[in-house]
Amino acid sequence: MTKLAKTPPPPYYVVIFSTLRTDGDHGYAAMAEKMDALAAEQPGYLGIDSVRDASGFGITNSYWRDEESVLAWKRNAEHTLARDLGREKWYQCYELRVARVERAYGFERK
Repeated sequence: MTKLAKTPPPPYYVVIFSTLRTDGDHGYAAMAEKMDALAAEQPGYLGIDSVRDASGFGITNSYWRDEESVLAWKRNAEHTLARDLGREKWYQCYELRVARVERAYGFERK
């Protein structure tokens, strides 16, 4: 079973990355794994939830302590390289949204 990101009580930030992939892997899976690991090492990183369907549509939510942490991740040199490669060969299109989470709650069946 997939685990959901466990975030602290709000407020915190979420980066919502909605994508439509191009056909073929072309190194995407390896880079996505590398970026997941790299993000987890960044100050202010709180977690990630990510899904992709068979058509190539995906949504990745990454959670961050504050806006400064979001901006530092955006400026990370390795992340910038991955972003450039994404535009070049992995994504047909994408939308990125940054939001402040004001309220959050959940449920877990025991």
